Amino acid sequence: MISATMQAELLTIADLRRTGCISSLEIVAAIDAYMRDPTAGPYRFAGGHRLDVAALVASTVSPAEVASRAGPQEKTFRNAIAAAVMAAHPTVP
Repeated sequence: MISATMQAELLTIADLRRTGCISSLEIVAAIDAYMRDPTAGPYRFAGGHRLDVAALVASTVSPAEVASRAGPQEKTFRNAIAAAVMAAHPTVP
């Protein structure tokens, strides 16, 4: 469960994953939803938290940086999205 101390601070997706409020499968589903349709709007997790992955990507993922990395571009882009999502602060339910 989330302690009183954790509730006082803004929790990241990674924090919510560690506490069990959001599952790894939900995080993958949020990334998959964005990859299928970047215009779909905020993703709503089962517990009610919401995250606008498109806005997050627009503000944190640099296309030039992704293009300069070695390896398949889609996988590199997906990894960059995953890192941004894990560090993001979703809206609370």
